[in-house]
Amino acid sequence: MQDFAAIDFETANNVRSSVCSVGVVIVRGGEEVDSFYSLIKPEPGYYSYWCSRVHGLCEADTEDAPIFPDVWKQIEPKIAGLPLVAHNKSFDESCLKAVFRLYQMDYPDYTFYCTCEASRKRWPEGHHNLDIIAARCGFDLQHHHHALADAEACAAIALQIL
Repeated sequence: MQDFAAIDFETANNVRSSVCSVGVVIVRGGEEVDSFYSLIKPEPGYYSYWCSRVHGLCEADTEDAPIFPDVWKQIEPKIAGLPLVAHNKSFDESCLKAVFRLYQMDYPDYTFYCTCEASRKRWPEGHHNLDIIAARCGFDLQHHHHALADAEACAAIALQIL
């Protein structure tokens, strides 16, 4: 796969619509050509201890952030016509669908591929966490659970195994 958009969401709590950051990496012709990162005001707007512990974000970080529809208006033209790739597609795709539903936006039925599933087929043994598979593919993921860093890792994995 040479043309795609790798995407990663972080959530404020266990509600899938509570996206609080997004990272997107655009790949065309096998090369990264663009990237995008934004904080997002989550809905519902509270942070769980465990989610904050994972990604380091809290309410103060996103209190002045744009809401999802405003962020998506910036992302949509960048990903037009591209399949989406995520490491753990079931999480990121469910977040995207949930936040589209929340804001009553028409979901365009994006094609999604999963680098985690692909890594399980390639390397059936061992763990398939993003940082582990990124390292197997030669990518040094230094800021795991930062949405843009995770999207960059996902893109690197996709270029190697999809």
